[in-house]
Parts: sequence; structure tokens; C-alpha cells
Amino acid sequence: MRRFVILLLLFSGTMALGQHKKNLEPTDIFAMEYISDPQISPDGSQVVYVRNFKDIMTDKNHSNLWLAATDGSLNRPLTTGNHNDAQPRWSHGGDRIVFTSNREDGRSKLYVMWMDTKETAPLTNTPKTPSGVSWSADDRYLAFTMFVTKKEHSIIQMPAAPEGATWNAPPVYIDRLNYRGDGRGYLKNGNTQIFTLPLDGGTPKQWTDAPYDHGAPVWSKDGKTLYFSANDHPEEAFEPNDSEIYALNLNNGAVRAITDRYGPDRAPALSPDGSKLAYLGLDDRFLGYQPNELYVRDLKGGEPQLITGDFDRNISNIQWARDGKGLYFQYDDKGETKIALMSLGGKVTDMVGQVGGLSLGRPYNAGDFSLANNGNLAYTLGTTEHPADLGVHTKKGNKRLTFVNDDLFAARNLGKVEALWWKSSHDQRDIQGWVVTPPNFDPNKKYPLILEIHGGPFTSYGFVYSAEIQAFAAAGYVVLYANPRGSTSYGKEFGNLIHHNYPSNDYEDLMSGVDAVIEKGYVDPEQLFVTGGSGGGVLTAWIVGKTDRFKAAVVAKPVINWASFVLYADNPAFFAKYWFGKKPWEDPEAYFKRSPLNYVANISTPTMLLTGEEDHRTPIAESEQFYTALKLEGVETALVRIPGASHGIANRPSNLVAKIAGILAWFEKYRGTD
Repeated sequence: MRRFVILLLLFSGTMALGQHKKNLEPTDIFAMEYISDPQISPDGSQVVYVRNFKDIMTDKNHSNLWLAATDGSLNRPLTTGNHNDAQPRWSHGGDRIVFTSNREDGRSKLYVMWMDTKETAPLTNTPKTPSGVSWSADDRYLAFTMFVTKKEHSIIQMPAAPEGATWNAPPVYIDRLNYRGDGRGYLKNGNTQIFTLPLDGGTPKQWTDAPYDHGAPVWSKDGKTLYFSANDHPEEAFEPNDSEIYALNLNNGAVRAITDRYGPDRAPALSPDGSKLAYLGLDDRFLGYQPNELYVRDLKGGEPQLITGDFDRNISNIQWARDGKGLYFQYDDKGETKIALMSLGGKVTDMVGQVGGLSLGRPYNAGDFSLANNGNLAYTLGTTEHPADLGVHTKKGNKRLTFVNDDLFAARNLGKVEALWWKSSHDQRDIQGWVVTPPNFDPNKKYPLILEIHGGPFTSYGFVYSAEIQAFAAAGYVVLYANPRGSTSYGKEFGNLIHHNYPSNDYEDLMSGVDAVIEKGYVDPEQLFVTGGSGGGVLTAWIVGKTDRFKAAVVAKPVINWASFVLYADNPAFFAKYWFGKKPWEDPEAYFKRSPLNYVANISTPTMLLTGEEDHRTPIAESEQFYTALKLEGVETALVRIPGASHGIANRPSNLVAKIAGILAWFEKYRGTD
């Protein structure tokens, strides 16, 4: 009897706790954390990782370094404070780490920390941030890349102003094809160059001074060579996908090519014995979606060996197994990021799943991992229930080591996420999506539905947490997100179904998904809403030009006119060559046929436009064109500008809050109306 009473009391307490849970609120985004860049020690016993958090008072993203033992025995901060510590990298001996931090004066510098005492010292005092840092085999030197500014040349020579006069700043003279970049604004003249630095500090030695960017350097075993990737094509801006692997001789500064073909070769990785070089690359066929292939080359000579063979997925983050008989890598498969081992014969063995959680806003597949000498793995563990935590893989299996959001989620109700497959009405092809139901969901009720569409278009959504999707569910909506044709993680053929044909039948894929959810019986077919960002903004604008079944739409950071986009975005040569094959004036009909602007006269759906004011990927002029066109057609519309935001709107936490609030406000305006 006593046991029954105790159990009853425990059950009552649990129910009471559940009853006090609230749905997610907009400001909860400031409380959400995630881990990234987990770096396991060489002996596999501990992991240094980046813990990312937000400051609600200054509206900034910050990060510190934490240390966890792989057996779960400790988890503690290595650095603290409202600044940004990042890029931790272990020495080969495991006695030190280097990392970057802006803790002193706002400039990110390179620091070294001794792991026994946690004593920290700065190594650089440069105006630009070092990146791509690697240790020499003897732990005496570091190699890294850093941006080097070159003087801007102008043919316009202004006369001297009279003494005491106040003139405007001189005109800016631009003669480069790529003169601005999203998140960076108008670009400074210069390139990333390769440097080395002894561990006792001093002035970094610059080894390259070429008019192109250099990839992260990798040391040879004897410390006499650095391997890196670069695009040194004379017409680099016009040939954005033609890089090679190079070797830099540290005795004389000479540079020689390791690869030589048309197509991108990058991400060099040296085998444990130093005799082979693995890298990613492909023979460029000018397709919209071209998955990476894995190659291995003997540094003594011979032809490169293609390892991936028939493996039909894009691979990244290659790391040699310590026996030199294969390479670990990560890849996306049907909405899930995995870590696998590929033998030199091409055999693939999956090691870890549920790798992700790095995209806090929307449910994009993104993850990271590192490998120890004993085969232990540290990785970002992400599911639909939480952003990235720290996971480890050892001989004992997989283990979750952190729970950085449990303090928040213990008091919040989350929407339930379930995978769903359906047949496209276009060709009966299988399409994957995910349905999120509101907290305290009642299947006997009828709910409004939001179709949320991913960007890219060559990317994928998956089994990962999304603050944006959960916010929609918390507001009482069923949410559908999906991977229509063109999405990655389903193979080369599926990805290229939209090659030179986007948007197209991805429309039928998405509409069939909406119908599949309606068939479940808990969605009100008269209360449908649609939104998406970037490529998802393109498809949202396309959808309202094709159908009036949605009550309202929010088109976020879209392309509306492909001709103006190609000439105004931050990578014009790539978009024209790979997404269309011809320049706008060479085939204007194809450009306009695929532009949502072409169908604006068909639109009757109330449509809001939402874009960052400093977006250089899908510039706000695209949204402004559509806004004006809708106004001229008498369609209910609004234009929302996010000040200071680039294409990645959530560069400040409040921007993500603003995006969610804007979308929900527009939908609520039309929810339940005729």
C-alpha cells in the first residue's frame, strides 16, 4: 500500500510539472545553446568543443571552449566571458591547444593553452583573423591562412581639397567581377595567403602572395611541405569551380601542382605515414548538383585512385583512419547526417548517425566530427528534439555527453516530429518530408497547416531541431517541411532532376505532400499557409503563381527575376554557368519562364516579402520587384526589411525572432478569414 501511495505521489508530481510547462516563446531563442567543432584529443580521452550561446542584452552570439572526458567523468569550461572563442586544435602530443579569440580588443587573435595548467598566451596580434590552423608533426610550428589586403587601384585622381574644406569620401573605383560577398559587404582588395608561426610566438611568416585565395594548409610528415587547395585559374572569377591541390616547398617557397584537371580538387588530407594524399574532387560537367568524389594519390607519383566508385552521396570532412587503410567521412542520406568509414577499396561502413544540430533556425542537415588515434570519434549529436550536443563513439558504443538545453526544454512543450513519405503527382516518385504537430496535439481537431520550404536548392532538411519550425508549432500550426526533387541526400540523379529546370516539378512534389498531410484528417484544408527562404522563397513565390489554395504566403529572401539575380548576386559566373548554361541575353525566354515574376498576374494570395537589407546573395531588390508587381496587380502585400541582416538573416538573435514574428503575424492576419 505504501509503495502504491509513493508511486501515486510521484505520478501526481510529474503531471503537475507537465501542466506547468509552457509552449516556446520568441525570446526563448536567446536561451538556446548548441555545441560545434568538437575536437577529440589524440589519445581519445577528452574533447574540446565550442559552446555557442546568446546575450539577450547585447543581441549578440558568443562562444566559449569547454572540455569533456569521453567517459563522461568531467565537463567544464576552459574559457568564459561574453566573447567568441573558436577553432580549437590539439597539438599532436595532446599537451596544448591553439584557438582564436576576440577576448582582448574585439580582434580575433591566435592563442595557445597548456592543458595541464590551463595557462593561456596570445600568439598573434594581427589585424586579420587566422583560420585553417594546423600543427606541424613535431608541434613546433603552426600553419594557417589569413587575409592580406592589397592597395586599391583607381584611375580617378581627385584634386586636393582647399585647406579647411570638408569633401565627401573619394569615389570607389571597381573593376572586378566579384566585388561584394554576402555577409561581407563590398569586398576589400586582397586574398587569403599562407603563413607559418613558431609556437613561441613572434611575427607570422607569409609564404604566398598570389592573386587568389588559398585553402587551409596541411603539413607534410617531415615539416618541409605544406599542401593546400587554390583556384589559380587566370580567369578565376569566371571559372569558379576549377581548383587544384598544390605543394608549397618551405625550403625555397616554390609551389607545384599535385592535381591537374578541369574541376574542383580540394580538402587535402595526409595519410598517417605521410606517403599518400587524399582529397575531394570531381570532373566538372556543369551540373547543378555534383557530389564530391574521394581520391587518393601516392606522393611518389602515379595516377590518383578514385575511392568512392558507385557511392552515390556527397561526402565531406575526410579524415584518415590511423592504420592508413581507409578514411572516415560524413555524408547526408535521406535527411540524416552520418559518419562512415570507407576502405581504400571503396567499402563503406556506417559508424554513427544523428550527426547534426548546427542550424538553429531551420532544420538543415549540418554536422561535424573529429577522430582520435585510437579510433574514438567526437561529433555533434542532433535530433528533432534538441540542437547539437556532444556525442562520442568508442568501442563501448555511442554516448551523449552534454545536455546544454535541458534547463530550457524541461519547462517547454515541443511539437512532435514524424517522418512522412508520399508519391509525387508528377511521376509517382518517392518524396520525403516531416510533419510537426503542435504541443498538446489532439488528432480529433482540425489545425491550420504551414508548408515550410528549404533553400539551396541543392541542400536538404532532415531529422534535426529547428527553432523556427517549433515556433510555428507552438503557435498552433501543423508544419510540413520536405525535400522535393533537387534536394541532396538522395543521390546524383534525384538532385539533378531540376538541372536547368528550377523551379519546375518540385511544385507537384510539395503539393502532393500537402495533400498527404490533409489525408491524415487533422488539417483544415481551408487554412493552408506557405513560406520558405532563399530557394524556398523562390518556390513560395512560384506556388502562389500556380495556385490559390493557400490563405497567405511569406516569401523570404527570394529570387523573383533570374536575369536580375544573375547580374546582381555575389557569384554571377557560377549561377549563369551552372544553373542556366547561358547568360540572360543569350536565352532571355528561359530566364523569364523560370522566374516567379512571370506569373505575378495569376496571384491572388496575400503575400508578404521578407529580406535582410544587406543580403548580397538574393539582394533585397528581388523582393522589392515582387512587392511592386503585387501592388500593381492589386494583391494584398507587405514588404519587411530586416536592418543589418545578410542572407543568413539570424546573424543576430533578434533577427531570427523578427523573422518568426513577421511570418506568424502575417499568417494570423488571415487565419480563419474568408
